[in-house]
Amino acid sequence: MKEAKQHKRRGRLPKIEVVDLFCGIGGLSYGMKSKGFKILEGFDLDKTCRYAYETNNEAKFVCKDIRKVTQADIKPLYSKKSIKILAGCAPCQPFSSYAFKNKNKDASKYNLLYEFGRLVKEVQPDIVTMENVPAIASFKLKSVLADFVKLLGDEGYHVHFQVVYCPDYGIPQTRKRLVLLASCLGDITLMPPTHTKDNYITVRDTIAVLPPIEAGGTCPSDPLHRCRKLSPLNMRRMLATPYGGSWKDWPDDLLLECHKKSKGKSFGSVYGRMVWEEPAPTMTTLCTGIGNGRFGHPEQNRAISVREAALFQTFPITYHFFENEDEVSLVKASRYIGNAVPPKLGEVIAESIRQHIRKNRYEREKV
Repeated sequence: MKEAKQHKRRGRLPKIEVVDLFCGIGGLSYGMKSKGFKILEGFDLDKTCRYAYETNNEAKFVCKDIRKVTQADIKPLYSKKSIKILAGCAPCQPFSSYAFKNKNKDASKYNLLYEFGRLVKEVQPDIVTMENVPAIASFKLKSVLADFVKLLGDEGYHVHFQVVYCPDYGIPQTRKRLVLLASCLGDITLMPPTHTKDNYITVRDTIAVLPPIEAGGTCPSDPLHRCRKLSPLNMRRMLATPYGGSWKDWPDDLLLECHKKSKGKSFGSVYGRMVWEEPAPTMTTLCTGIGNGRFGHPEQNRAISVREAALFQTFPITYHFFENEDEVSLVKASRYIGNAVPPKLGEVIAESIRQHIRKNRYEREKV
């Protein structure tokens, strides 16, 4: 009887509440919400993200510069007996390899992660999670990541971070992201991978069921399944690109001048087609243009559509990006989707936190 009672107690977790910094259109929040977490508010400087964030996450969007956000904006949001999570993905552009090489020339770009650290120190949440590009870990001794980790340690948090290869967790793109988890409850880690190369989610698994469309066209039943128009020259290039190929397969008269130079030859994937049997490449803010990566459809003579990009990012087809999706800006939609945390990765983070809370709650009960 005693063991059964303990098991019952362990299954009843406290309320888990989240405040999301740099929330964008809400990919991370949505993934955590899908695991039963209560999303309280999202903060972001881009006011155009408000509709998507609030509509899909049932949480308030606050348009405010993080430099002006204080504990007074966040602490009153949490319930007294809840597990309090402060989540965020500071904009990744400052942490590119190029930016690191020029760190001393523009140190102000790194302030956003320091501001996140300031808020952790002020708010004292139970758990912190951050997601960013792997390059942020390239300078472990002197980088802003090291400073952030030290701050967390000084505040009594157990810290874990690792580079995640997204296909290992059922995300159909070759995205690599650094995920950090920190907890004052005890040691915390990311859950083990759920997939291997033998069962990665592929391009075919993700978009093969969508109706075919032409370059510049829109699916009548899905206004987000639309793609860019191609110029006559780029259509010739698309037609000359075989399955899984790229500009390297073109005749000389279709090559760009940059591809004829030694530096240009290193960009082998641009103007490339995806293949059905593998995950898609990383979705970027320019993922709906064929000249920006391997963003050509495997068979149809066009770049991928907004809907396809969203599905590769694991946004469900029910996710609302715009109040009027018949007037979709391809540039804006690509930026929203490329900048987002894949909701599926948000689910993985949330499940890792859930397992961590359950484990530490059980261990405390045993003492």
